[in-house]
Amino acid sequence: MNEPANRLPDDASAPVETLYEGRWLSLRKRGRWEYAERNNPAGAVIILALTPEDKVLFVEQYRVAIQQSTIEMPAGLIGDLADQPEESALFAAQRELEEETGYRCQRVEFVHRGPSSSGMSTEMITFVRALDLQRVGPGGGDESENIVVHEIPLGEAGAWLFEREAAGYSIDPKLFAGLWFIEHCRSGRSEP
Repeated sequence: MNEPANRLPDDASAPVETLYEGRWLSLRKRGRWEYAERNNPAGAVIILALTPEDKVLFVEQYRVAIQQSTIEMPAGLIGDLADQPEESALFAAQRELEEETGYRCQRVEFVHRGPSSSGMSTEMITFVRALDLQRVGPGGGDESENIVVHEIPLGEAGAWLFEREAAGYSIDPKLFAGLWFIEHCRSGRSEP
């Protein structure tokens, strides 16, 4: 097994400069490196959700940053509600799942946590598995979102995603990690 490099780049000890600070993101510079920093330190959560009929839940929505409709797994920011700034990834997952898809889950399990784009952002994403799903509403997101929910049989999910790509949708690559987790990580793990 390779050990992590012991030598840090010269930029690692440089002071941090704030280039811009917004509500959710800040643009920082350390040495010669510019990067985005999430203003909510808990990051984001991605929900691995299978219906009782073994269908995986995907959401479709238009993303302004890339000017394109995307197919994603249900997801959201952790601690983005004013009255819940210290919420856990597991609580955020339950909240976002119901808001986006109309499904409520009885429990959630931690699966994995890591950087969303380690060369560009400080954001950490947490994958969780939603268990014992029950449909309780239409989904579609909150008043600022226009989400379409897709329920795709697990065995057809990969082919369906490539069909959507051919139809002009952007496919979030994290979906494929999520599908791998669904297939290969059947039981939850402890958060690090």
